[in-house]
Amino acid sequence: MKIISLFTKSQQNQRFSYNPRYYDAKKEEMEERERRIKSEIENESGVEEDLAKHRSRIAGSFHSARKRSKASSSPNAAIIRTGVILFLVLFMMAFLTWGKNSLYGLLLFIPFYLYLKFKKKSKAH
Repeated sequence: MKIISLFTKSQQNQRFSYNPRYYDAKKEEMEERERRIKSEIENESGVEEDLAKHRSRIAGSFHSARKRSKASSSPNAAIIRTGVILFLVLFMMAFLTWGKNSLYGLLLFIPFYLYLKFKKKSKAH
């Protein structure tokens, strides 16, 4: 079976025509606001908006709130997390190597660290 396939023409890769589309969230949001404002101006005669328009407005509010909350998270959290993990690993290695002496060193280090931390804050005020 393998010998026959050597003499036949091999299959070609299938080609796709892919046209990438550009999505601009700000432009979509602005167009939605324009449509909503125009409909509010037209409906100023006292007719209430229908449920679909309320849903789109609520969804837009949640979407913008999610963007704000993601922007507040900073890469500092990853650095702090890495530092804590590194400290724990080093402390475990020191404990396995030196035993209780590493615990005493930690107990001496904590007040020194707190002193430096509050000393910097008191100078800043």
